Amino acid sequence: MEKIEIKKVESSTDLMTFIKFQWEIYKGSNYWVPPLIMDRKKILSKEKNPFFQHAEADYFLAYKNGKLSGRIAAIKNDLHNQYHNDKVGFFGFFECVNDQQVANKLFDTAKIWIKEKGLTEMRGPANPSSNDEYGLLIDGFDDEPRLLMTYNPEYYISLCENYGFSKAKDLFAYKLERDKTVSSDKLKRVAEIAQKRSGIKISQLNIKDFDKELDKIKYVYNKAWAPNWGFVPMTDAELDAMAADLKPLVEPSLVLFGEIDGKLIGFALVMLDYNYIFKQMNGRLFPFGFLKMFTQKKKIKWARIITLGIIPEYQKKGLDAVFYWEIVNRAAKIGIFLGEASWILEDNEMMNRGAHVMNGEVYKKYRIYEIPT
Repeated sequence: MEKIEIKKVESSTDLMTFIKFQWEIYKGSNYWVPPLIMDRKKILSKEKNPFFQHAEADYFLAYKNGKLSGRIAAIKNDLHNQYHNDKVGFFGFFECVNDQQVANKLFDTAKIWIKEKGLTEMRGPANPSSNDEYGLLIDGFDDEPRLLMTYNPEYYISLCENYGFSKAKDLFAYKLERDKTVSSDKLKRVAEIAQKRSGIKISQLNIKDFDKELDKIKYVYNKAWAPNWGFVPMTDAELDAMAADLKPLVEPSLVLFGEIDGKLIGFALVMLDYNYIFKQMNGRLFPFGFLKMFTQKKKIKWARIITLGIIPEYQKKGLDAVFYWEIVNRAAKIGIFLGEASWILEDNEMMNRGAHVMNGEVYKKYRIYEIPT
């Protein structure tokens, strides 16, 4: 008789087992990009990750007939529930063999944990929140993920839907090609008109004054995205931690600020797709991965528009077009001609319209699932 056991992660050895299980699932995959083990340890650490100043989680491993077969995290994000006035728990870091029984046991474990916390819904995957890796890939499996985007086997869709999950929201990733974007007469026209009317000035990140620049990012970030579905404001500690992680990878000419009459009104964060390099490192920064960060950088072909936010009173004035025009042309100057704009909520009309104006195409889709507890 088949036996499925669930073990809660309780030691550093268990945590390393939890992290390294991904290598088993994706063995032989041409598209999966191994995460840096040191980064996974940090994001899962309840002591080091500032997310856990307002959240709690437990991690679980599934063994079928004694063989490790799956993993899951159950997450309670108090800041999310305070902000949205709801009672949602999350599952995340889900990995599983193609076995519905194992998946069901993992989902049951997370759902029971969430219900015992007094929450009425389970949503995910969130690794561990909407400010991190978010969503299950449901379309676009024949390509590597861009930086900080997820990848998973296609059978995960069946594991989720057979369990009873339903769609909460889809997220889009747009592919942008420089030649197609600059050939958009509408983008160029809207950008020129918005530039002339507003007098907007675009400047790039001053890496030598990073702390002051970070204060500007904090100002825009929580204002610009506040109305979005699933948005959770980032605390100062979380933004500080994210900035510290991204600072070594930042390309200053692609981190842009917009000002009108000396007032900060918008911000764009565009990152080179370091996944190209991380894939070669197989989870290890040392001893040679650190060198690859510098020697292989010029071979990166993609950039990802991670965030582009304009504070509400300046939205719907075409200012996003000014940012897009700047991004595309600045990227070309450093040899980047392919971009991804992600992720964008399926019903975020302004961002989807902007991506279409750039002649972008939806080439990947991700889904957030939910189920009552």
